[in-house]
Amino acid sequence: MKIYTILLLIFFTTLSKGQTHRFVYEYKFKPDSTASNYKTVNMALDINPKDVKFYNYLNIKNDSINRNGGRSYSWNGTPALKRNRNSFENTNYEYTGSYFSYKSIDKMDWKLDNETKTSGQYTLQKATTDFGGRHWIAWFCKDINISEGPYKFQGLPGLIFELNDDKDNFIFKLSKSEKLEKTYDTSYFLESFSGKNALELSKANTHKQMIQFYNDPMKDMREKFDSADPGTISVGGKIITSKEQFKEAERVIQNFIKKNYNPLDLSNAVIYPTIN
Repeated sequence: MKIYTILLLIFFTTLSKGQTHRFVYEYKFKPDSTASNYKTVNMALDINPKDVKFYNYLNIKNDSINRNGGRSYSWNGTPALKRNRNSFENTNYEYTGSYFSYKSIDKMDWKLDNETKTSGQYTLQKATTDFGGRHWIAWFCKDINISEGPYKFQGLPGLIFELNDDKDNFIFKLSKSEKLEKTYDTSYFLESFSGKNALELSKANTHKQMIQFYNDPMKDMREKFDSADPGTISVGGKIITSKEQFKEAERVIQNFIKKNYNPLDLSNAVIYPTIN
C-alpha cells in the first residue's frame, strides 16, 4: 500500500475548529473462525474535534445516494461506534431487524515493545494488548501525534497503522487519509439507520434483542402474510404461499447467523442457542 507517500505530517499535528481527519483502514476478517476465507471492506475512522467515529466506509457512498432521493442501506456486521475524544466510553451500534445502541467502557493496557519496522518514510513501533478475549498486535507511528486507531483501539503514543489479533481473524491496515474541512454528518447512517433512530439499551438487553431475532427471524414477514396480496411476499427469491414455508426460511437464517458470527470482542459475544 502507498499510504505512506500520501500522509503528510502537517495534517496530523492539530485539528483546527470544525476539521475532521479521516483515516481509511482496509479491514480483512473471517466471518467464520473455522474457515480460511476472508471478507475485505474499508472502514472509516473519523477523528473530529469533539468525538471519534468508526464505521463502514460504504456508508458514505450510500449516504450520498440517500440524500439525493435514493434508498441504499447496507449492514454487513462490521463494527460501528462513536466516543468522545479522550474517553474510553464507546457507544456501540447493532442491527438485527431493529437498530440498537449500548455503551461500554473499553480501556486497554498496552505493552510497548522495542521492535520496530520501516514502512515507506515512517518508523512503526510494536505494541501488544489483551482485549475482548483476544491477544492483539499493533504497529503505531510516534511521528503522528494522534493517539487513535481502528475500532476501540486507542491510547498509544501515536496513530495505529496496522492491527491484528494473534490468530489473524481480524486484520486492519491503514490505506489512505482524507482531510475534511468540516465534521461529516453521520446522523443518517450511524446515529440512525434505514430511517430509524438507534434504540438505547443496556448491553444485556441488546443481547436479548439479538437472541429474540435469532429465535424468530421471520416474525415480521409472517405477521404480514395474512394481509398481503398473494405472491407479494418472497424470501431469497422464493414466493411464499403458505406459513409453513417460513419454517424453512427461518432455519436458513438461523444457520447463517450462527455460522457467520465471529465477534471482535469475544468477552461481549452473544450466546446463540442450539438449533433443534
